[in-house]
Amino acid sequence: MNDRSIPTLQTQRLALRPMTEADFPAYAALLASPRSGGFGGPLSRKQAWGLFCHDIACWSLFGHGGLMIDRRTDGLCIGQVGISHGPLFPEKELGWLLYEGNEGQGYATEAARSLRDWAAQALGVSELVSYIAPDNAASVAVAERLGAVRDLVADRPDPNDLVYRHRLTTAPR
Repeated sequence: MNDRSIPTLQTQRLALRPMTEADFPAYAALLASPRSGGFGGPLSRKQAWGLFCHDIACWSLFGHGGLMIDRRTDGLCIGQVGISHGPLFPEKELGWLLYEGNEGQGYATEAARSLRDWAAQALGVSELVSYIAPDNAASVAVAERLGAVRDLVADRPDPNDLVYRHRLTTAPR
């Protein structure tokens, strides 16, 4: 992919937009909280900065990365969705996180579906995986709503993670 521009995606309720430095404080606060246990946390501010920068750098390196999730009704940033890769992830990983108080409203599914479909169309990606902590029932439910299926033999960054495989329909480019 020669065009490494970061897209802004729109869904019925959400705008998925490039990350900015102003997004970091809320992101770091989530990663420092006990809620982050399902994705490697709690993490220090320095560790959170490394992941934040990773999600931005993936755009220039791979043509995909992290996008912040804003509610279109009020512009409030409610979380992040992204496709990660590189040495931290054995395969391209579709992941999502929501800030407290925004769970259970379908936002993660809506955002992940939009980014997943964009990856199939814009990048020709045919598969993604989601690495999920075994006790994260909400993320398992999101993966299953997206049509992903458990992959018992896939490599994973954490041996305890569940792996859900998304098989995508790609459009000719």
